[in-house]
Amino acid sequence: MMVSAALCLLMTPALAVFYGGMTRAKAALNMIMMSVVSAGIVGVVWILWGYSMISGDSVDGLFGSPFTSFGLSNLIGSPDLIQAGYSATFAMVTVALISGAIADRAKFGAWAIFVPLWVTLVYCPLAFMVWGGGLLSPGGALSSVFGQVIDFAGGTVVEISAGVAGLVLALILGKRHGFGRDPGHRPHNLPFVMLGTGLLWFGWFGFNAGAAATAEQAGLIWINTVAAPAAAMLGWLATEKIRDGHPTSLGAASGVIAGLVAITPSCADVSPVGALGLGAVAGVVSALAVGLKYRFGFDDSLDVVGVHLVAGLVGTLALGFIALPVDGHGGGLFYGGGFQQLVAQVVAVLVTLVLAGLVTAVIGLAIHRTIGFRVSREDEIAGVDVSEHAETAYEFGGLGQGRFNAAHVRHGTGARQRD
Repeated sequence: MMVSAALCLLMTPALAVFYGGMTRAKAALNMIMMSVVSAGIVGVVWILWGYSMISGDSVDGLFGSPFTSFGLSNLIGSPDLIQAGYSATFAMVTVALISGAIADRAKFGAWAIFVPLWVTLVYCPLAFMVWGGGLLSPGGALSSVFGQVIDFAGGTVVEISAGVAGLVLALILGKRHGFGRDPGHRPHNLPFVMLGTGLLWFGWFGFNAGAAATAEQAGLIWINTVAAPAAAMLGWLATEKIRDGHPTSLGAASGVIAGLVAITPSCADVSPVGALGLGAVAGVVSALAVGLKYRFGFDDSLDVVGVHLVAGLVGTLALGFIALPVDGHGGGLFYGGGFQQLVAQVVAVLVTLVLAGLVTAVIGLAIHRTIGFRVSREDEIAGVDVSEHAETAYEFGGLGQGRFNAAHVRHGTGARQRD
């Protein structure tokens, strides 16, 4: 589990590289920093009260008491500290995923306030409900009525919650200037995107297989984590070829991520052939879904909705059809298990959509209407790297340094102001 935790920890900087390559050159550092600071903030929250909220004494089945293991001092000398560290890496990458939906236009300070609030009020309750003994856990109030949800590694807790949160924030912040018209909004560094994809796929083996109870289960999870993203990549590329006439490197990378997202909830509960089919469907559906932002007019900058929300829905709901029976009983519809598993999956999805959507809206609107969540038009056009961090990702003949100095003068931190 410690090795798996290290793999998972790598996923947040891997996401930073992936997202950094997808955004504009003058916003790359800001995008990377949004992921990096998420890890730092969540690390502190997790030790103080986060882990308690996903594993502590139940508060009406909604979340664990934040005081059960506050500061983790009561776990010193216990192997449970390893579990605490492993679970922290899940929370880090989940909240970091959201940032891609608001790339190029968010205030860094506002994001730093959003992260601990969202992890505390959305992620921790969902993780407790599904994994910690809450409403959707075995014996929980909802699972007792509707059946036991299957979510081995986070289709609801991680992918759907982050996807719907990204959609809500994208709507609150509004579109980037020139959205749908400015070619400058294209990814500026596709090799970074491909590198980030490879690192994410590598880390995902810890994400999915780290909680395996037996070597046999770990083996199934491992091969499924190979199968689904491989098939999803091919499905995405085929869709691009048919629709646009050419497959793209960005499509290949996005297809891999869509397949990883889809297999996350089902990695321990579908056959390798089922994983191939699931990945292929997720790749095609997500490739089609990313274009919806232009049709419906919401600016999901880096396709968090089209990949994480949509593929998360596909992977979670597919279990109602392709979940393997346990000891010859249950399973999805394709195995003669009836509708019970599908009903349980639908209920879990609805709970996640409502909780994550509503609470994200409250947090996002509160920040937006107080300190403001979006940078000014001037700063967005100039690039948030300079306005938010006084840095540039690239130096071209002193051009970046000139912008750096100009930003310091404008914000009152340069030598001219000090003089």
